[in-house]
Amino acid sequence: MRSIWNGSISFGLVSIPVKLYSGSEDRRIDLDMLDKNDHARIRYKRVNEDTGKEVEWKDIVKGYKKDDGYVILEKEDFDQANMKKTKTIDIEEFIDEDEVADVLFKKPYFLEPQKEGGKSYNLLLQALKKTGKLGVATFVMRQKEHLSLVGIYRDALVLHVIRFEDEIRNPGELKLTKTKVKAKEVDMAVSLIEQYTSDFDFKKYKDIYNDQLMKIIESKATGKKPKVEEYDSEPTQADDLMAKLKASLEKKKSKAS
Repeated sequence: MRSIWNGSISFGLVSIPVKLYSGSEDRRIDLDMLDKNDHARIRYKRVNEDTGKEVEWKDIVKGYKKDDGYVILEKEDFDQANMKKTKTIDIEEFIDEDEVADVLFKKPYFLEPQKEGGKSYNLLLQALKKTGKLGVATFVMRQKEHLSLVGIYRDALVLHVIRFEDEIRNPGELKLTKTKVKAKEVDMAVSLIEQYTSDFDFKKYKDIYNDQLMKIIESKATGKKPKVEEYDSEPTQADDLMAKLKASLEKKKSKAS
């Protein structure tokens, strides 16, 4: 793995030099965009809108529109906007793990100690493990400030980038129904949930979509018609809820026996 950020993580007056690594990877199949007429690849070009000529990456800068012109920003300007947050993951408080809503989570990153940071790294790791707490921290990466949570995953410190409050849309804008549900239906649904409740096994869940998509690609490459699995997505009608719940419970019981 290649580190994507170098700096330090701090809590109180303790500073731990660390490297940041992406803790996940994109497993989507790499597909090219083609012209449907001759299957030639479609390419994007960075073009000067005044001259129409292509511009090389080395000649591209970032600018902020102000009045009739632009204020050009260099790499140093982004770093200097907040030097501390550019170089430090600063833990500002600690919270209980169950206080955080899942909707806030974005992406995990692994933290690795740099030279001289081993003991202080293990100190934070053991303290978090003993208390069951998460550290709330802010830092800047790729010209953007991030809110994050520092915790543990498989005996390594992991940093979860989470969303700021103003990044979460208001669900009050959704058109939600207020249809009444019978108490018996709720009890039946609770029973179904309890039947399906088990200890979470991370290894049990696999991303099979890419594998299935590759089978379709390979089938089409040989001129064969890919097999399509039929799926009934008909919504359950309100007056059919109890029957469906009972059938689901019976199905689960028969599988367990």
